Amino acid sequence: MNQLIFYVNEKQLYAGIPLYEWLLEEAKRAGVHGGSVFRAIAGFGRHQRLHEETFFELAGELAIKVEFILDELSAEKLMDRVCAQNLKIFYVRVLVDAGFV
Repeated sequence: MNQLIFYVNEKQLYAGIPLYEWLLEEAKRAGVHGGSVFRAIAGFGRHQRLHEETFFELAGELAIKVEFILDELSAEKLMDRVCAQNLKIFYVRVLVDAGFV
């Protein structure tokens, strides 16, 4: 099994919708059985600027983590679909041991 994680900005749009929603839709079209989206509450990236969620920051610039646990074939299929769009998205892909107990 693979864990495939994409990190996007919460304001980032693609095809007129938030990029994280587009990634979920593409995963569904690729036959992925599920995915999750997580919103950061604080962090910094390559530009070393700290971003934090505050009461007054309604439309922030925090990271969104889009995560999938999928088999090798589905991971390749989803990566191919994302790469075909020429998007610049940071991702992490690792082998994981996953299942039900």
